Amino acid sequence: MRKFLIATVTGAITATASAVPAAAEIKVALDAPPDPKLVGTYVWSKAFADHLGKAGFKVKLYKRGALGGEAERLDQIRQGLLEISNSDVKSAGTLDTLAFGAYLPYLFKDAAHFDRALDQASILDRINAKTKPKGVIVLAYAHLGPPAGIFNTKRPIATVADLKDLRMRALDKSQIALYDAWGAKGTIVAWKEVPNALQTGVAHGYLNPVFVPVIFGHTNFIKYFTDAKLIPTTRLSIASAKWYDGLKDREKSAVDAAVAHATKTNRNWVNTASPEMNKLAESKGIRITQLSPVARAEFVKASKKVYTDGVLSPAQLKIWTDAAAAAK
Repeated sequence: MRKFLIATVTGAITATASAVPAAAEIKVALDAPPDPKLVGTYVWSKAFADHLGKAGFKVKLYKRGALGGEAERLDQIRQGLLEISNSDVKSAGTLDTLAFGAYLPYLFKDAAHFDRALDQASILDRINAKTKPKGVIVLAYAHLGPPAGIFNTKRPIATVADLKDLRMRALDKSQIALYDAWGAKGTIVAWKEVPNALQTGVAHGYLNPVFVPVIFGHTNFIKYFTDAKLIPTTRLSIASAKWYDGLKDREKSAVDAAVAHATKTNRNWVNTASPEMNKLAESKGIRITQLSPVARAEFVKASKKVYTDGVLSPAQLKIWTDAAAAAK
C-alpha cells in the first residue's frame, strides 16, 4: 500500500472529533479553472478540502496563478510556505525523474491499470524517498481528464503519416522526442504563450485531454482532435514535507484519509466524464477522429521509440514497465 493513501474513510471519521489543525489555514493551489465538470484536478482538490474540513481543518483553495507559477509554487512547497499544490510533472518531477514514467505512451490500458501499477511497485514510496529530503511529498497522481489526444489547427490526424510537417507545442524534451518519433517537429512553448503560438503558426497543436481547448479558450484556433489515448493526463498533488512532518499523528491520519478520498473521487470522475467531454468539444466546432486498430498499432509502435530516448534511466524504465506488465 502506498504510504500516504493507507488511511481509510472510517479513520477520517474517527479523526473528525480529535483532529486539531496545526495551522490556521491549509492552502491548496489549483492548477486549472475550478470546474467540477471538466477539471479532474479541481475534483481532487475539492474532495480533499471538503474531507479535511469535516475533520476540523480550515482549508482554502487558491485559483490558478494566485500563488505564482509552477516554479514559485514548488519553491513555496519546499520552504513550507504552501501546504498543498497541484503541480505539473515537468516541475515537481525534476526532484525525482522516476515520476516521468507516468508519461510513457501506451503503457497503460486505463486509469485503473495505472493505479494497479503504482501499487504493484510502490512507486509513490520510491518517488518520495527522493523528493522528501528535498522538501516535497507526492501525495497522489491526480488525473486532469481522460487520456491525452492530439489537437491541431491544420487537418484531421488519422495516421502517423498525417503528422508530417506539423510543428507541435511540447511541454518538455520527452514530448519533443515523441513528436520526432512520429515524424513531426516539437517546440517548447510555455502554456500562457500557447494561444499566440497557435495564431502565429509557431505551433500547430498540442497534446492534452479533449476538454482543454474549451476551458482555456483555444477553440477559435484548434479545430481537430485525435482521440489517441496516449498517456494518462496526470498531475502531481504534492505537499510540503515540512508541513506534513509537523502534524500530529492524528492530523496526519486525517490528511492521509483525505488523500485517499480525493483520489478515489478523482478516479470515479474520470470514468464517467469522457463521453460528455467529447460532446462538448464537438459542440465547440472541434472535429474528433478515432484511430482505426491498424492506425493505433502504428502509433503504439512509433511511440515506444521514446522509452529508451526519454528522461528515465534503464532502471527506472524497468520499474514502470515491470509494474505495468504485472498489473494487467
